[in-house]
Amino acid sequence: MTFDLEMIKKVYAEMPSKMDAVRKVVNKPLTLAEKILYTHLHSEMELREFARGKDYVDFAPNRVAMQDATAQMALLQFMQAGKKRVAVPSTAHLDHLIQAHLGADKDLQDALNKNNEVYNFLESVSSKYGIGFWKPGAGIIHQVVLENYAFPGGMMIGTDSHTVNAGGLGMIAIGVGGADAVDVMAGMAWELKMPKLIGVKLTGKLNGWTAPKDVILKVAGILTVKGGTGAIVEYFGEGATNLSATGKGTICNMGAEVGATTSTFGYDASIERYLRGTGRADVADLANQVKEHLTGDAEVYAHPEKYFDEVIEIDLNTLSPHLNGPFSPDLAHPVSEMKEVAKANDYPTDIEWALIGSCTNSSYEDLTRAASIIKDATDKGVKAKATLGINPGSEQVRYTAERDGLITIFEKANSTIFTNACGPCIGQWDRPGAEKEEKNSIVHSFNRNFKKRADGNPNTHAFVASPEMVAAIALAGKLDFNPMTDSLTNDKGEQVKLSEPTGYELPPLGFEVKDNGYLAPAKDGSNIEVKVSPTSDRLQLLESFTPWNGKDITNAKLLIKALGKCTTDHISMAGPWLKYRGHLDNISNNMLIGATNAFNGEANKVKNQLDGTYNEVPKVQRAYKATGVDSVVVGDENYGEGSSREHAAMEPRHLGVKAVIVKSFARIHETNLKKQGMLALTFVNPSDYDKIQEDDLIDITGLTEFAPGKNLAMTLIHSNGSKDTIALAHTYNAEQIKWFKAGSALNLIKQIGK
Repeated sequence: MTFDLEMIKKVYAEMPSKMDAVRKVVNKPLTLAEKILYTHLHSEMELREFARGKDYVDFAPNRVAMQDATAQMALLQFMQAGKKRVAVPSTAHLDHLIQAHLGADKDLQDALNKNNEVYNFLESVSSKYGIGFWKPGAGIIHQVVLENYAFPGGMMIGTDSHTVNAGGLGMIAIGVGGADAVDVMAGMAWELKMPKLIGVKLTGKLNGWTAPKDVILKVAGILTVKGGTGAIVEYFGEGATNLSATGKGTICNMGAEVGATTSTFGYDASIERYLRGTGRADVADLANQVKEHLTGDAEVYAHPEKYFDEVIEIDLNTLSPHLNGPFSPDLAHPVSEMKEVAKANDYPTDIEWALIGSCTNSSYEDLTRAASIIKDATDKGVKAKATLGINPGSEQVRYTAERDGLITIFEKANSTIFTNACGPCIGQWDRPGAEKEEKNSIVHSFNRNFKKRADGNPNTHAFVASPEMVAAIALAGKLDFNPMTDSLTNDKGEQVKLSEPTGYELPPLGFEVKDNGYLAPAKDGSNIEVKVSPTSDRLQLLESFTPWNGKDITNAKLLIKALGKCTTDHISMAGPWLKYRGHLDNISNNMLIGATNAFNGEANKVKNQLDGTYNEVPKVQRAYKATGVDSVVVGDENYGEGSSREHAAMEPRHLGVKAVIVKSFARIHETNLKKQGMLALTFVNPSDYDKIQEDDLIDITGLTEFAPGKNLAMTLIHSNGSKDTIALAHTYNAEQIKWFKAGSALNLIKQIGK
């Protein structure tokens, strides 16, 4: 079954004429990213050549996808927009609130019992407003999107940073905050600064133990966690066409870890095979009619240095398997070097858990390659030393894998099969013993490995690898095991080596599923009532944020000066806090509790300038709010890296923080702050960060003349009476300044609606 076929037909039917118009204006060879961006301009946007990294552009995405943790806040906001139905095809996927503990059946039932109120809310609001609904257990949002909704040349946004996974099928798919999703679902333009372009030329072909995962692990090591910020990464070359569609998805998915706006591949035979293999031959037939528009121009790929802002070249023939980590996904190590790296850094080498799955690596192909390693070991009399945990990407993948005997292979090796859900990847893992906070290492095929991410233990060293490498390390029980050179001892005491992984791009017998978990919305939802109990601790109807008072900020207190890495996990933790994603006041009790205070090196311990005591960050901020005192947050480089969760922006806004001032922002978080009516500012001179003192009073001036490209000023009034005046930059355009003045972008939508 193909969803939204008429929409896809319309996109492809209009593409040739749109491309003709674009070529007349731009008048140069085009990358795939440019073709998709320019053919998705909003109808009210003038067609002209836009400056990369400078011009803000209005787009009209084809669809929206939301996962349950972010859908709650997105849909609570959409309910305020005054619309009867979403303007573009939209879906909600219930994958984040299922905790991995005992195994699929018991964990799913436990999630249904615990989250019934939230699930009922999401189902009713989805049905009312015309949103497709994927039930708990149906699968991980990005795998489900790849199997059912992604199509070459399309544009989508999603309320999860790994929406970029759909780039594996040749889309421009971008992770956003819920307020951005509301814009598109309400039929308004969606704004994005025209991205820069990074070209990655792939030559050769993967072989042996090397997997698509190793491509992005290598790229992460090159670009670092912020090297792709503000850019689209476009993969091309013979090496790209040699990859499977799900392998392409894996690479695009983890592009979020280099800060990229998104990543994408041109339409080719492997994407066509995947479309046909997942029951969308009609989409493949349509794509074939316009395929010259679904990849970059030949001139671009022949001379990439002329058309991309940066070019990286990787030879797949010589690429080696990688193991990235710990604590940062860009800390890249070839597997062959891990023995020396682990010894030099005192990394624990004993492995108790190895995890395969997440939206990054949970396809049928991933499971077949991992299963081939486990079966080979079992046949040779080798038993796994570590527990292997598996999260299939969708019910379709799980059902097909069970039919084809893959699940049995894993179960015979005493693996734990978790629900078709995110699980440990997002901290939804009730790991026995994690509360002891013992120093240990785990390996997984996920995308992120920040401290405390998987199991809540700050001393868990998490390393990222391909599914087949994770399987091999599970067998050895050693982080520094290299299956290309090392042997294992079997049940007869013999030394044996593992065979190279093998797998299937698509199921030889085709995909099969009895119940994919999809519920269509009501054709007319006008009579559906969405109820939210005023006494609920899980859900809370939103109240509009207060508009700007027309004045500069004076005598504000410093809430916290965050030191070093401060991701959205540090600003608004996941794990047990996920249950409050629909209740802004309750979840605000986790605001910045993971950030390191620059003045004492501790987390969740800041000075309350009202009485001189030290307390938890949310408690101090609530004290400031209760007494009408303004406050600001100061941060370091790449502030807000990681997940798209807009709670990290909504919580400080809700508790009364007026501005966030940092050396640099991660893209999505900066936009989320702007959408919520916050001031997101950067030091003109990053070294001015060092001038911030713990007891400072802070003035921010220039707001009465707030304008694009015009700096603001911050005056620090130190406790000894001395002062420092600091220049603050911003990236607000005229429309975004309206958001600030209105109190939020949603406030402005409501004003326009009235």
